[in-house]
Amino acid sequence: MNELELKEFLDYKAEQYESADFIGSDPIQIPHQFSSKADIEISAFFVAMLAWGNRKSIIKSGEKLVEIMGNAPHDYIMNYDKNTNLKFAHRTFNGTDLDFFFRSLHQIYKESDLEACFKGDEHSSLMTNISGFREIFFSTEHEYRSEKHISNPLKNSACKRLIMYLRWMVRDHKKGVDFGIWNNIKPAQLYIPLDIHTGNISRKLGILSRSQSDWKASEELINYCRKLDPEDPAKYDFALFGLGAFEDF
Repeated sequence: MNELELKEFLDYKAEQYESADFIGSDPIQIPHQFSSKADIEISAFFVAMLAWGNRKSIIKSGEKLVEIMGNAPHDYIMNYDKNTNLKFAHRTFNGTDLDFFFRSLHQIYKESDLEACFKGDEHSSLMTNISGFREIFFSTEHEYRSEKHISNPLKNSACKRLIMYLRWMVRDHKKGVDFGIWNNIKPAQLYIPLDIHTGNISRKLGILSRSQSDWKASEELINYCRKLDPEDPAKYDFALFGLGAFEDF
């Protein structure tokens, strides 16, 4: 395919997969249980941070977390006090990590909210937004082991889960998938979560040449997608993921 044909193909696939039907099999269904901004962004944050492994396992762990928070994430965070006996595990994320995440969010929401932590403006880079958030989040006392659960773009990590979370929060909600509840980051600034599906399909289509799935690869991919749609390049996440996960393209 030439570039015009590829754009038409990916536009079609993005339209096909950005649908409310997508929610039923995806972890994004967890924050869709809520209506308030704070409940959505807190529950979505946890689900995104646990998003490694198969999607059924991620959804199950997300449901468990919502249950721990009494189906009221914001109220739970605002009233949280240290608890070293939390019974929770998802892969290497355990009760110690969860206690720290709860304490850090408690401190954040005492002062502001999650959106405010991703500092920047329409001219800032996503690397700046994410690294600024990490600095705030890890300012709360924690064990070193917990730092591995939030990737660092300054160390060339692809930051797949944080990039996915930002897509959820920033992109328009009209299609019924993303939420569009944050305004400090614009859709044009977003990247595409570089997982096994998006990476493999991007390489098959010839729009990603870098073999490692790292921050540099994320930059290469988004720079190409911005040529196709400068205002909303992250929409191609639906096309690339769908082709890999549902069509075995």
